[in-house]
Amino acid sequence: MEINEKELIKGCIKGDRHAQEELYLQFSRSMYAICLRYTKAQQEAEDVLQESFIKVFKQIGNYKGDAPLVFWIKKIVINTALNAQRSKLYLYPMVDVQDLKESSGQEREVADYTMEELMTMVRALPASSQVIFNLYAIEGYKHHEIAEMLEISVGTSKSQYSRAKFLLKERMKDKNKKYGKG
Repeated sequence: MEINEKELIKGCIKGDRHAQEELYLQFSRSMYAICLRYTKAQQEAEDVLQESFIKVFKQIGNYKGDAPLVFWIKKIVINTALNAQRSKLYLYPMVDVQDLKESSGQEREVADYTMEELMTMVRALPASSQVIFNLYAIEGYKHHEIAEMLEISVGTSKSQYSRAKFLLKERMKDKNKKYGKG
């Protein structure tokens, strides 16, 4: 028996374990995919997911209903993932990458890669570039929003995004050579 979203929210506010389980089952798979984009390892993604849902259950009373529930949960998941990565980001310098040259001609289009191959390449990026790439290219945040979220300059956000694109293109070129397509 599936509970409608309003009843699910009411149940979660009351601390009803069945409603919490139902909410988790309904959203955990898609939220886990988001966690994987911001972490380097499966265990780390699972930890972020668990911490996110703890926050969801604690804060569900604050949900106003002005946006779909999935977007509200997604924001909590992204913020939790960012908080988990924030301390790590400061371990890696965010360098200006204006000197990076664009690689010329890609033999293999992005569409030729499986989602798993693409996600593996994104997870292999340095932490700072990975986070900014995810926020900008996948989540759709603007550079000024990313700068606010991460407490960095807009220029740093842009340069790290450029760095991520450059590194991804290089990895694609390497894969093309490995498979004899380059």
